[in-house]
Amino acid sequence: MTSIFFGGSRSLGRLSPEVKTRLDNVIERGFQVLIGDANGGDKSAQQYLAERGYRNVTVYCTDGACRNNVGGWPIKAIPFSGDKKGGFAFYTAKDDAMANDADYGLMVWDRKSKGTLRNVVNLARQDKTTAIYFAPERRFINVRKLGDATQLLDLCDADTVPYLEQMLQKSGISQTAAVARERPVDYPSV
Repeated sequence: MTSIFFGGSRSLGRLSPEVKTRLDNVIERGFQVLIGDANGGDKSAQQYLAERGYRNVTVYCTDGACRNNVGGWPIKAIPFSGDKKGGFAFYTAKDDAMANDADYGLMVWDRKSKGTLRNVVNLARQDKTTAIYFAPERRFINVRKLGDATQLLDLCDADTVPYLEQMLQKSGISQTAAVARERPVDYPSV
């Protein structure tokens, strides 16, 4: 069964009509939704899926302690053996599991969220396509392979660019933001 990793920026507490349409397509096709438990994008998608009565959802929670499970769906508890519970590594443990378990990604991004970018890059490393709803411009961008993630450099908040550059360099992509800005960006239609 096809599975979709839904994730999003915590600053985005409401779903746009365009994202709701994408979720309606997921529901129509009966895809499995893998979703985290964070406030913001995760919780708003959970609320929408619950309102629609959609049951084909699994909520991923680190150490089994879910912050949000609006629909009372089954959970997948992701073990965490690190020292700092509640830190970035603690919450990204469940994200890593969703990226591994999913076939595709559907993300909502505010141009600042490092966690959302991390999820896109992790999916791309596995050659899994992600449709990113870029909230500031109310449009979708597809990342089909790791090299496609360089197009996000021009869209990042200035504080987020170094983080994405570092992730791409660790993945073998050595293009910098300056180089990315020199070439026109071709956004695939969705």
